[in-house]
Amino acid sequence: MEEKEVLPSMAAHGRKDAAAQAEGGTTQAEAFRRASEKVRSFPRGPGVYLMKDRQGRVIYVGKAKNLRSRAGSYFLKAAAEDRRTADLVREIWDIDYLTADSEVDALLLESRLIKDIQPRFNVEQKDDKTYPYLEITTREDFPRVRFTREPQPGSRLYGPFASAKSLRGAIQVLQKIFKFRTCELDIRAEDPKWQWFRPCLLAAIGQCTAPCNLRISKEDYRRDIQRLRMFLDGKKEQLLAQLQQEMQEAARRWEFEQAARLRDEIRALETLDQRGQLDTHVQPEVFYIDPQKGLRGLRRVLKLDREPRVIEGVDVAHLGGSDTVASLVQFIDGLPFKPGYRRFRIRGVDQVDDYASIAEVVYRRFRRLKEEDEVFPDLLLVDGGRGQLNAALEALDRLECTRPAVVALAKREEELYLPERKEPLRLRRSSFALRLLQYVRDEAHRFAQHYHHILRRKSTLGQ
Repeated sequence: MEEKEVLPSMAAHGRKDAAAQAEGGTTQAEAFRRASEKVRSFPRGPGVYLMKDRQGRVIYVGKAKNLRSRAGSYFLKAAAEDRRTADLVREIWDIDYLTADSEVDALLLESRLIKDIQPRFNVEQKDDKTYPYLEITTREDFPRVRFTREPQPGSRLYGPFASAKSLRGAIQVLQKIFKFRTCELDIRAEDPKWQWFRPCLLAAIGQCTAPCNLRISKEDYRRDIQRLRMFLDGKKEQLLAQLQQEMQEAARRWEFEQAARLRDEIRALETLDQRGQLDTHVQPEVFYIDPQKGLRGLRRVLKLDREPRVIEGVDVAHLGGSDTVASLVQFIDGLPFKPGYRRFRIRGVDQVDDYASIAEVVYRRFRRLKEEDEVFPDLLLVDGGRGQLNAALEALDRLECTRPAVVALAKREEELYLPERKEPLRLRRSSFALRLLQYVRDEAHRFAQHYHHILRRKSTLGQ
């Protein structure tokens, strides 16, 4: 850990110890200094740290990807001056830690400890907000896994979790391993109509086993969910041993495809620590809307047959008034899906022409989806007004394909342009549907500008 300014004694801040002496004559300031020294020996890997008070009771549990750095931050001067941590700092007498194999393991360990111990400062930090949970809907033929703040009866709950954005990231990491569904479809194993249902892109990228298309049996899917539950219950080593045995048995039966899948699952579990920070898997939680309410609102406003589960947004940016770049962002269930983000350099437009640039991006994007027989998004959002909307529609018509729902959102008045409506639609500023579209539009703009800045920097530096 870098040498930083360690918090001085409480007397230096004009405070007196809440309790003048602990057993053996140790003051809180002395205990605090010892705890700050103790942190210097903490490992640099992931785990959880436990703050203790004068009586040795755990008063706060936190997770960390780097135990020494994160726990050490509480012993800096800034922590005593920050209103969010000042009260906790004044009661720290000791600190301990538990290591974890990965940040995901640390997140789950933190959740179990908070649930079991109910540390006072963890509870107080709720600020009247409901903690998030990971919920598994066990009563369905093909159980769903989802993030929720409002648990439903009859579900298997894991949590509470202290960090909503880390939980969202963990769900995406775990979905890549256990391939569970997160959609709201009511899938019944005995209903043959599902074999004609076209799965979403999560199946195409190998992140879901597509029970919506009956590509997996009810029994095999529930076996995957049971494996997920073993991991969430902290039985990782037992799960790995079970998977190893199943892989060997599959190989002996010459079921090499199943053996390969189990091998990949084992490898993914063993390398969880190499999957990056959880926060990189989802957009930081700055949502000022409820994504599900936004999706329901869009279905109603746009008169869609179902909620637009996959939304893509397109925006363009200009480099030096000539070169044009564009971005495409992808949202699933109302949240950013970063693996689906794409960047484009406009090739067929010589001058600044937003309409032609939008048309090129939309044509290139959907031509590739059509050629590779990939699933189209449920909704395409372009940044702009009637002109940009018409450009996108003309590009789709050139492909002679069944186009998705397409809308344009103009920045100045936040007007919504629809293909079959002459006048723009103005939604209430408080509309959840509008807020979700704004979120997609703004994220597309941010991503386009980021690419624009990269190219401008390369041009300036001559790279």
